[in-house]
Amino acid sequence: MKEKSVFHVNGYLGLIATLVLLGLGGYLLWIGSQNGSMGAIIIGAIIIILALLFASSLTIIQPNEAKVLTFFGRYIGTIRNSGLYMTVPLTNKQTISLRVRNFNSSIIKVNDSKGNPVEIAAVIVYKVVDSAKAIFSVEDYEQFVEIQSESAIRHIASQYPYDSFDDS
Repeated sequence: MKEKSVFHVNGYLGLIATLVLLGLGGYLLWIGSQNGSMGAIIIGAIIIILALLFASSLTIIQPNEAKVLTFFGRYIGTIRNSGLYMTVPLTNKQTISLRVRNFNSSIIKVNDSKGNPVEIAAVIVYKVVDSAKAIFSVEDYEQFVEIQSESAIRHIASQYPYDSFDDS
């Protein structure tokens, strides 16, 4: 699965539209209850439901974060720009950090190329590049980085001798 951009618009305009719809719906409900007009009450209720639907599409994205959106279990896209946005209503929005992260591996015992036991550890620096793959391709991408790092450390350490006394 490859990351793709999803439809989104300025959230401030969406917030204003939502507040206007809530105000209009509340006003129609009040007018309908004062006059006994069932039509105004129904229209006011529909407008309030629409406003709540619009409100469910508002999302805030912090700097160096992304939101991965799924619509009833189907991936529809990612928003990577920080700010307030209005997007597809009724979506599940998962936040993922795009910051550079560090992982200190634990000390592990490995045999070098000559069979000598060596204790080795490493500091791994990584960054999520494709948020859709990080969310959907592995169970837990942080644990995935840990396991892959340990495997790579073991492989590299077993390729070279710890001590080499010859000139080559």
